[in-house]
Amino acid sequence: MRIALESRGEVGRLRNWLTPIAALAVALATGGLIVALLGKSPVVAFKVYLRDPLTDPWALQEVLLKATPLSLIAIGLVFCFRANRWNIGAEGQMLVGAICGGGVALLFLGQSGFHILPLMLLAGMGGGLAYAAIPAWLRVRYGISEILTSLMLVYVAELLLDYLVRGPWRDPKGFNFPQTPSFSESALLSPFFEGGRLHAGALIAVLAIVLATLVFRRTLFGFAINALGEAPRAANFAGFSEKRITFLVFAISGALAGLAGVIEAAGQVGQLRPGFGLGLGFTAIIVAFLGRLSPIGAALSAVVIAVLLIGAESAQVVMKLPFDLTRFFMGLLLMCVLAGEALNRYRLVIRRD
Repeated sequence: MRIALESRGEVGRLRNWLTPIAALAVALATGGLIVALLGKSPVVAFKVYLRDPLTDPWALQEVLLKATPLSLIAIGLVFCFRANRWNIGAEGQMLVGAICGGGVALLFLGQSGFHILPLMLLAGMGGGLAYAAIPAWLRVRYGISEILTSLMLVYVAELLLDYLVRGPWRDPKGFNFPQTPSFSESALLSPFFEGGRLHAGALIAVLAIVLATLVFRRTLFGFAINALGEAPRAANFAGFSEKRITFLVFAISGALAGLAGVIEAAGQVGQLRPGFGLGLGFTAIIVAFLGRLSPIGAALSAVVIAVLLIGAESAQVVMKLPFDLTRFFMGLLLMCVLAGEALNRYRLVIRRD
């Protein structure tokens, strides 16, 4: 006897949307079991992780702030993943975008003007785009796996940021801490209301969601991306250029990741320093798959992940649970999503030899 995978054929839309929900439920149940094994109450853990971030006004703002860059990066990754191009280096593209946007902020340090912030956003998008073009060019020109090159470039970006904040961009008044000077007021995303933290970056994320949805539903380019991802030979036969689409999806992905980096720097942080972003680029991979590679789904998934991240910070204080438990849960969630996707497309069958 042997176990094999057999294609299910066409899968209904309802089943497609229920699959990530089931994966999330399995991951939550497993996480609750682990919390119980640690001697803590799973009920209290779910309350701290899931309910409190959505009922406390301050925590809700933090959730939306965390979901903003996650949504932008995940939407960019949706373009790549739908075209079967595996951009694993969004973290590095986000960092380079933050460096380029932060460089503009430091160039106009101490100055004011409405032009500073738009220039930062454009510089961030340009930096992320250029950095994402490197693995795209290596894939198209030499056939080198974009998985390896985009991932390795993350470490290059991290070292570049570390060099800048410890060297030429270090704040002379920062008591020798590795950080840049704080950006001027014109280089910051101001909160919507006094005493709050939510800023215009959230509106930029909403605009990106709308535009990406229109691209996939209403344009020939969106159709070409899906065609290349699902049937490359048919896409080439139809006249869609594989090289052109590869460059374009990487450009869009890198630009959105760079934009997220600038928003993070000009919004919550207000400067550049090591450890910037806290792995948002890698977390966005989970967000994209949990959202079924849909822009709207990615936005909803970003909110779910943001709730868990904010809840994890509270769990450290209230329940004395380690933050590494949340990282473990993120990996578990990704595994559940991928397993659910496989079982959604294929069924396990037992056959006699």
